[in-house]
Amino acid sequence: MQLKNPDILAAIEAIGEHYRGNISNRFTRRALSTMTLDPGSWNLIEEFTEKLENYRYQGYHLDELYSQILAMARFVYQARKQIGPNLKYLAQASGIERVSDADRIFRDMAVNNFGSNLKILADRLNELYVKVAAIDKESCGQKQPVYAQIPELREIGRYLVE
Repeated sequence: MQLKNPDILAAIEAIGEHYRGNISNRFTRRALSTMTLDPGSWNLIEEFTEKLENYRYQGYHLDELYSQILAMARFVYQARKQIGPNLKYLAQASGIERVSDADRIFRDMAVNNFGSNLKILADRLNELYVKVAAIDKESCGQKQPVYAQIPELREIGRYLVE
């Protein structure tokens, strides 16, 4: 099944914009690069947050979309554990010796709001997952929904809440 639901596409677009603007911005990107996350997950995250246009016309295969949602959920989990506690230090030690007052203010805002922005990302990702799972369940008829065939999806709540 190819998913082309406009509500799903709008939710993915909003998640991508939030991620690029508030999570992976010029002040936090270097810190994020220190995270322990497998290259496959990074590729799925990039696909999910940067390449919506590739899917807008052809739609998403549910298993592919679930993989991208899982990669983002693992990202949220790892960012909370690895980056959140050390972000202030990591952002200040970014190698920039002279920082303008405006950049210092923006950097401090990015650092101070990182936890809240990560929670917003987790909430939006959870809402997306619930919507996609409902469509999956509704469209599968008597067959098993795709989400039931992906064991790691059982961990998504733990990834997004802890």
